[in-house]
Amino acid sequence: MTQELITISPIDGREVVRRPYASEAQIARALADAQAAQLGWQALGVEARGRIVSEAVDRFVASKDEIARAITIQMGRPLRYTPGEVAGFEARARHMIAIAGDALAPIQVPAQTGFTRFISREPIGVALTIAPWNYPLLTAVNSIVAALMAGNAVILKHSDQTPLCAEFIERAFREAGAPKGVFQYLHANHDIAQRLIRAPEIGYVSFTGSVRGGRAVEEGAAGRFIGVGLELGGNDPAYVRADAKIDHAVETLVDGAYFNSGQSCCGIQRIYVARSRYDDFVERAAALTRRYVLGDPLHADTTLGPVVRARAAAEIRDIVDEAVSAGARNLMDSSHFDKASKNSPYVAPALLTQVDHRMRVMSDECFGPVVGIMAVDSDEEAIALMNDSPYGLTAAAFTQDEEAALRIGRQVRTGTFFMNRCDYLDPALAWTGVKNSGRGVSLSAVGYEQLTQAKSFHLRSV
Repeated sequence: MTQELITISPIDGREVVRRPYASEAQIARALADAQAAQLGWQALGVEARGRIVSEAVDRFVASKDEIARAITIQMGRPLRYTPGEVAGFEARARHMIAIAGDALAPIQVPAQTGFTRFISREPIGVALTIAPWNYPLLTAVNSIVAALMAGNAVILKHSDQTPLCAEFIERAFREAGAPKGVFQYLHANHDIAQRLIRAPEIGYVSFTGSVRGGRAVEEGAAGRFIGVGLELGGNDPAYVRADAKIDHAVETLVDGAYFNSGQSCCGIQRIYVARSRYDDFVERAAALTRRYVLGDPLHADTTLGPVVRARAAAEIRDIVDEAVSAGARNLMDSSHFDKASKNSPYVAPALLTQVDHRMRVMSDECFGPVVGIMAVDSDEEAIALMNDSPYGLTAAAFTQDEEAALRIGRQVRTGTFFMNRCDYLDPALAWTGVKNSGRGVSLSAVGYEQLTQAKSFHLRSV
């Protein structure tokens, strides 16, 4: 197995990063440093930790342009959008800092004469965050800031596709004066990641990635009795009711399907439209999709960049071809998108009609700019189809009837249910999934529960 991390840009196939993987000595030192630093970090208290973490966020955001360009070069999202990920990192971090005091406060129980009783939230110790390339900042920040604010030390293992993001985050914490060992990163292959998961110093693992990767994390942690947070795949549905504002639904769902070249676990892949609105919706969605510009993501007019690598692009094309062979119709002509090429990471968006749930595009995750659209005759049919999936990360309904949306949402098995929006994380709300979309929670006050352990105090006066 190679001893080096090599990042190839999907833009043009150039090598853009080369780093050695962590040696066993570096791994042992990082684990020891994290464990040694954690108790002192915990002792600082929430307010002092918050000042340091806030300063790190300030330092990080000050490098927005540098970081945004690095994300584009490493994974291919258009440069017009990557500054937004830095802004999202900041928003989530600042929210988790702001709520930390209340979220981590001792839980009080009813008073009892002669006794002092409460439940404290104690840090776990050292948390390991394993982050993916598709949203390299947003996936990482979900666990990093809460773990640090809770008094844990953190080790970050980032994707080989976006290693510079780990280095940028570490630089910000170092410049902010974080104590040595409190936040570290290690460049690691799969074997090293398993070594870290099994390390006795690690008390919690946060993983964002594929279902297969999630299984590997669970297997690595088996028998250790530690917490594992898994944010895995999605095949997320949306339902456009007859009373929906169709222009808003089209604009929102086309963006939800194709933003980041469809490489989003909570992107929209399945759309169910009330039959009375189906033809209108499809016509408008197709017209909007044809306006996308597939090209070099460093160019200002590009709205759709390459997917992460040519191998991923080939898999996406296979899923579309399978659907068409089974009777689907692709309303997008790939020749309309000049940059699309069968031997490259540049994939034309696909908008598929005449689809059904026997097709892979409607039953499994397709990490690319592909969406299938079906007509439905009732809320009940839409709910049944939305639930007909091994995944359950997010789901959305487009309607002007909030009561109907709540009724539908209560019946859909999903981690987040939206009305009139999609493909979004609100840091005040729990980010979670059901079925093969994983388990555990990040963000919100509930997210702090994953990164702490309850400790009961039962004091008797005599």
